[in-house]
Amino acid sequence: MPLLLTGQKFRKDLEREGALALYVPLEGGAETRLMRRLRAAGYKALLTSARGMGDPETYLLHTHGQNAPHLGRFMLLEGKGEYRTQGSRQNVMPLLGPLLEGDSPILLWLIEGQVLSPSELNSLSQLGKKESRLKIVVEMGGARSLEWYPLSTIASN
Repeated sequence: MPLLLTGQKFRKDLEREGALALYVPLEGGAETRLMRRLRAAGYKALLTSARGMGDPETYLLHTHGQNAPHLGRFMLLEGKGEYRTQGSRQNVMPLLGPLLEGDSPILLWLIEGQVLSPSELNSLSQLGKKESRLKIVVEMGGARSLEWYPLSTIASN
């Protein structure tokens, strides 16, 4: 089990590729050990779900608009005298906003990556290459043993 003790090969592959697809044993534990090793190596880490992400680059790095959730009823727009099914659009800060401050490398760990489309996976792999400090790990599902591949190879299949 030297892989889980040091995580050096995983870290080198992550730094070389920029984005990795990870398949983990269903009993868990291996992914948290790898994340702890990367945090100990100086990475600022963010663990979040891939569900509802939309455009990855905009969601992670740019200020973007977000509509209020539909509540199943019409809403009166104040001062306009008209009804709409959704509320006003709000500007939302990028998810990685606070982590972008400073010089330390950033680790984005996405769970439930199997819901992402091939184009979203391709966008994440390109983002990992474009932003030199940003490293991305996407959990793609379960496996009998811990396996990882470059995200670009998964996105092209």
